[in-house]
Parts: sequence; structure tokens; C-alpha cells
Amino acid sequence: MIAAVVVVMRLGTFEVIEVRRAAMRAAWPYVPGMLSFREAPVVLAAFRQVRTRPDLVLVDGQGRAHPRRMGLASHLGLALGVPTVGCAKSRLIGEMTGELGQARGSRASLVDAGERVGTVLRTRAGVRPVYVSVGHRIDLASAERWVLAAAPRYRLPEPARLAHQLVTTYKRELAGRGHP
Repeated sequence: MIAAVVVVMRLGTFEVIEVRRAAMRAAWPYVPGMLSFREAPVVLAAFRQVRTRPDLVLVDGQGRAHPRRMGLASHLGLALGVPTVGCAKSRLIGEMTGELGQARGSRASLVDAGERVGTVLRTRAGVRPVYVSVGHRIDLASAERWVLAAAPRYRLPEPARLAHQLVTTYKRELAGRGHP
């Protein structure tokens, strides 16, 4: 079983507008670099329940910072028809160019095969950075601004942080019902 939680928030106040969740049997095995084929169906099932159309979707995953330049954030953006930003906790591809300062908002380019595919961005002073990349219908500078605006207190943007907490609880609930 795989599960997904979608959190719709109002930026600025971080008021939770909606929380939707879905679970299903994985139709695709875990294959590095092919996460979209495994995860997108369950995320889209959760999104089909959303009543408030989001202006932007922050995805805990990659966009262009992917070996095929099309990670989960790109796939979801295409399917949903809304701007999407990939904001990952770890680097999938590429190398950071230049130095990354310790202050909030410090950034460095993430480059793969001579192409800039994203930004290494520090959302909190002295804390590990996140990896931001374009998903769909947004430019990289705007993606960086949205991630910083959505992460005022913690390393991860608030919608992704809350969704992670809620999906962990949901998985425990599913396991308690006898789902693996």
C-alpha cells in the first residue's frame, strides 16, 4: 500500500483549507528515477478529492532536477494543469556550484551535465538546504521565492511538512487495519 496526503493552505497565514488523503496498492515497483510511476497515481487520487483549486503545488520531490528532467513535480504539474515546484530533502542529480552561505535565503546553482537544473536553497540559518527545481509552469527564481515564503520557521515548506506528518499518521492507521 502507498499513501498520499494533500494539504491546501493559505500562504501567509498558513491556515489549512483542506486535507485530502488516498491510499492504494502500488502498481509499479520502487525504481530509482521512476518515482512518478509509483507515486503519481495515489497523489492524483488525493487531488481528485480537493475542492479548492490551488494556485501552486509544492511537491516533496524533484522537477527538472531529475535524470530525465521530469520528476514527480513535473508529472503532477502536467496532470493537474497548475504551477508546480519540486522541493526535495535530498539531491538526486547534479552538483552544487559555488559556496552556499549559512544564512536563510542563501542559494547556489544545482548543475547537471552543464545545465542548471535547480537551486540548493537554505530555508533556515545553519540547517541543511533543500533542493528546489521547476516542476511545471513556473520559473526557477519564482520557485525559490515560493519555497522561502512557505518555509518561515522550518526547513521544509509548511504544506509539505504538514503533509509528511499526516501521511505518516495515515500509514500507521492503514497498518492498524491490516494493510501492509
